[in-house]
Amino acid sequence: MIHEVLPVGMLQCNCSIYGDEQTREAIVVDPGDNVDTILAVLRRHGLKVTAIVVTHGHIDHVAGAQALRRATGAPVYMNAADQEQLDQLDWQASWLGMAPPERVEVDAELKDGDTLAVGPMALTVLHTPGHTRGSCCLWIPAERKLIAGDTLFRDSIGRTDLPGGDSRRILASIKEKLLGLPEETRVFPGHGEETTIGREKELNYFLRDL
Repeated sequence: MIHEVLPVGMLQCNCSIYGDEQTREAIVVDPGDNVDTILAVLRRHGLKVTAIVVTHGHIDHVAGAQALRRATGAPVYMNAADQEQLDQLDWQASWLGMAPPERVEVDAELKDGDTLAVGPMALTVLHTPGHTRGSCCLWIPAERKLIAGDTLFRDSIGRTDLPGGDSRRILASIKEKLLGLPEETRVFPGHGEETTIGREKELNYFLRDL
């Protein structure tokens, strides 16, 4: 499988391009900006986007979604609980001192336990509220990979001091949905370096009591 991670936008959100070499199908996760760069990578691999996945509704993860939707014709998936975040993109933009992005049209809901297919590969949706109410991760069991959005980071967890955040819920989500995954699972956070489940269980200060 093809998996490229591109830091995009002013907050360097990790956008994942995940594609199949045989069918040339791909999904794009968290196209927060730099859509021209994302499209260039897709062209280089000869990939056709079948789904655009937004792990949560913060501007740094979603700002390029509508432009990518228009360029590829692919549907946008997001958990419905984060619609309120999309409704506040203007406020989010003003808070960061940036121009408001295009309003994002969500075509389908990401729900816990749903499966998205990329060629023969299945990606399972894990609803992990806490960073926002609708935060989700994508678990790829065949490759033991987790695209974690802003739920789990190397040495940290997602912030919970913004609207929709809940510190107890994010810890519960991590405990119930993520820490039971195989320890060798590679974790691709929404920002920063990749890690593994085993490393975070051992070294992440925020998870010490879980």
